[in-house]
Amino acid sequence: MSTANPRGTNPASSALTPPPSAIPPVRHPDAPAPGELLGAHYEDCFGCGGGQPHGLHLQARAGEGVSITAEFTVKPAHQGAPGLAHGGVLTSALDETLGSLNWLLRTIAVTGRLETDFVRPVPVDTTLFLQAEVAAVAGRKIYSTAVGRIGGPDGPVAVRAQALFIEVKVDHFIDNGRPEEIRAAMADPDQIRRVRAFEVNP
Repeated sequence: MSTANPRGTNPASSALTPPPSAIPPVRHPDAPAPGELLGAHYEDCFGCGGGQPHGLHLQARAGEGVSITAEFTVKPAHQGAPGLAHGGVLTSALDETLGSLNWLLRTIAVTGRLETDFVRPVPVDTTLFLQAEVAAVAGRKIYSTAVGRIGGPDGPVAVRAQALFIEVKVDHFIDNGRPEEIRAAMADPDQIRRVRAFEVNP
């Protein structure tokens, strides 16, 4: 008889539930103002960068509190089944949107766990409207949720996600990224400015 999960709970779901010690998120005083376009965090990012011809080119804006809105249009290069967005692309859009929340916390963080629910198909040439918010923070752990809707902010829900992000230092990327991309990023004045802005976070 297995005792790996004696209570019958889902380990993934429990990992996405904030612990009792978690606290409400606090928007950083220097966070972008509500309505402000966040821009790409890295030019070659598949999710938000302009340097990827088949990337999502997702654009996110700061919302009220610790929330953002974002959108991207599904292109033919993003399809899985004929005429429909690939599920992995939709998950990437959710991941990018959730990761953009860290601009409001002025924290560098990476995805620790992401759980996606696919509610309905998303056709090619559809614009997906996404909303995300941070639910709670516990130490280095950031708990957040997102929803994607078809046709507008009040359209039918197509995808949902819960995520756990883990705060890291910039060394995480320097130590693990390919040296040529790291060198290029560190030679980019805009990239250096972004990193320094996050590093002053107390």
